[in-house]
Amino acid sequence: MLVLFDCDGVLVDSEILSSRVDSERLTAIGYDISVEEMSHRFAGLTWDRISKMIEADLGHSLPENFHDETNKALDERLAKDLQIIPGVQEMLDALDYPRCICSNSSPERLKISLTKTGLYDRFRPYIFSAVAVRNKQPKPAPDVYLHGAAEFGVDPKDCIVVEDSTHGIHAGRAAGMRVVGFTGGTHSWPGHADALTAAGAITVINRMRDLPATIEALASWHPDEV
Repeated sequence: MLVLFDCDGVLVDSEILSSRVDSERLTAIGYDISVEEMSHRFAGLTWDRISKMIEADLGHSLPENFHDETNKALDERLAKDLQIIPGVQEMLDALDYPRCICSNSSPERLKISLTKTGLYDRFRPYIFSAVAVRNKQPKPAPDVYLHGAAEFGVDPKDCIVVEDSTHGIHAGRAAGMRVVGFTGGTHSWPGHADALTAAGAITVINRMRDLPATIEALASWHPDEV
């Protein structure tokens, strides 16, 4: 059994910081959007996809260098304010299975986030960025999860994914894996668990301390289909 973790919103409480930075900068250029709507609508997506959706709403392109400046602002916010999701270190101590990270974030962003929260050495070298492996297709494409399974030589049906976004759940399901939804991040909203279940999560938890027992229960159950 292999456990594949998303990073943002699952291991590190970064989604709320990203939503705050994006909300502030987009509102400043006339695209009025709340932190809550940013989280609800765009959590788990790459900036490339988010920007296309926003530009479609606006009817014109975002300002030149907007993405680079937003990235810089977010890196500064993460380096200053990022926190680990409560219970992650204890969960990793109790988890008895091989594990890896499969994220839409860039390798550089992953190193910033995981180093700041003390998780980098607990996962390296098994930290995979969707934009750096295979055909560089981000979630909801299944590529990064299939890459993680291949690196360990584990059949996808023997993999369990932990995800906080519907897009990530679609990716795990498309890879032929079972997915546990997680709603313990600060960015979670009313109806989050229902959305993850509707997307295909086999169960949903909101405390990391519950994950080892959940994985144990799923490890002993091998459905013919996921």
